[in-house]
Amino acid sequence: MQNQYQGKTITIIGLGTTGLSCVEFFADKQAQVRVIDTRANPAGADKLSKDIPLHTGSLNLEWLLSSDLIVISPGLALATPEIQQAIQAGVEVVGDIELFCREAKAPIIAITGANGKSTVTTLTTEMAKQAGIKVGMGGNIGVPALSLLKGDYELYVLELSSFQLETTYSLKAKAATILNISEDHMDRYNNSVEEYRAAKLRIYQNAENIIVNGEDPLTYPTQAVEKLIRFAEQNAEYSKKNDTLYAYDDAVIGIKQMLIRGRHNEMNALAAMALAEAAGIPREGIVKALQTYGGLPHRFQAVATNDGVRWVNDSKATNVGSTVAALNGLEVAGTLYLLLGGDGKAADFSELIPLVNKANIVCYCFGQDGEQLAKLSTQSVLVATMQEAVEQIRPQLKTGDMVLLSPACASLDQFKNFEERGNIFMALAQGEAV
Repeated sequence: MQNQYQGKTITIIGLGTTGLSCVEFFADKQAQVRVIDTRANPAGADKLSKDIPLHTGSLNLEWLLSSDLIVISPGLALATPEIQQAIQAGVEVVGDIELFCREAKAPIIAITGANGKSTVTTLTTEMAKQAGIKVGMGGNIGVPALSLLKGDYELYVLELSSFQLETTYSLKAKAATILNISEDHMDRYNNSVEEYRAAKLRIYQNAENIIVNGEDPLTYPTQAVEKLIRFAEQNAEYSKKNDTLYAYDDAVIGIKQMLIRGRHNEMNALAAMALAEAAGIPREGIVKALQTYGGLPHRFQAVATNDGVRWVNDSKATNVGSTVAALNGLEVAGTLYLLLGGDGKAADFSELIPLVNKANIVCYCFGQDGEQLAKLSTQSVLVATMQEAVEQIRPQLKTGDMVLLSPACASLDQFKNFEERGNIFMALAQGEAV
């Protein structure tokens, strides 16, 4: 492929792992690279070569306007005034996923959705591995997409956020899905689910196989397409009958043979099956993965304790839809102590009201939006921190109870990330000092 970037002035906005992968990509292309990060002390600055100009603490408009191409971090909105000025001046603005799509030679499976996308991405990747396919996984999970180009892969599986899709134009996925749509990132999308959905729908552009959630009409493309592949509990190409997962009329695997549990994971498995088969992954690899895949850390993860209580770390539930998925069909013999809290990202929490107002559920609410969350239930306790919640809950616990951290919020008001929040919860569950 002709090198379209040689000698061009490229401005990369946002450092970190992804920003550094962009720097390396353009260095190989012999482009003139410079980096902007709005943080005063950005992560990864120490790994940046000293001969690459770095502007920190703000957006450098002069650099932006004199660029041939701007590569924008997904965390910065296209609506940012300085970015809009550059676009109006004719400067092209893309993200790292767009750069990847222009270069990738192997087929791409593309996955987005409000909830479940990391599970489906890792499970689909595992299906390919079990089938002996050289597969690279990345994007919004694990490895930055551009780093995957260094590997000799036969297939790529990408988890894509709505933010990444906003600046992606050349994706032509072998198979693409939106797993579900529920309120998330409303602070970015002006409290408009339709704006959020429009960003997600970009994943279907030029896709060879479109896989939709038969139970969520918002996941369907807005324009008519020849063929849709649906996954749903019933009345879909990939469905569940008699405790068995089916692909069309073929029984694939019994629920009890799978390690992952719960209705939401059955839906995740059906979605992964549909994506894998659309990309040509043999059934044998699909079944083997479903028998051996144990799920992701911080996603409805059981914590080992010896107190007769089920402690469950679902810290990855950073939005309302994730917590709804965790609570739907959940059976608890005793009392469910539900930990909610953090930064709700301007979401509407009302979908939780019917799920948390049950006789055996007590909500402990903490963090930035704790007060708002406490109003959802008649049995709510407002505390300052997650640690305080656990300290108050512990003396009340009896055999058969469950303590579930499924916060419905981002973690950044009190933690570095959802992983730190989950790790601290697990330490508290095991009685460790934090």
